[in-house]
Amino acid sequence: MSGCRSGGASEIECRQIAELLGDYLEGTLPPHTRELIDFHIDGCPPCVAFINTYRGTIDAARKLGDVEIPSELKKRLLAVLKSSNAPQQQR
Repeated sequence: MSGCRSGGASEIECRQIAELLGDYLEGTLPPHTRELIDFHIDGCPPCVAFINTYRGTIDAARKLGDVEIPSELKKRLLAVLKSSNAPQQQR
């Protein structure tokens, strides 16, 4: 992410934040890693925007209701998945 004002060898990079974001938001990261991310976010507006977008996506997905998949669609999806997982025949 461009626009980051954080710098230094011991700091976490924007790319790493993207990779750790799920664990960060779930609170499952070790305290030291969480502190590094918190410090980075304080100086990186692009990462703040990315995190806010990620949170918004999670919130929107939680508000969606469960939708029943029609049985014919289930059958077709299963057929496609089974055919894509089948071993390729020798030619």
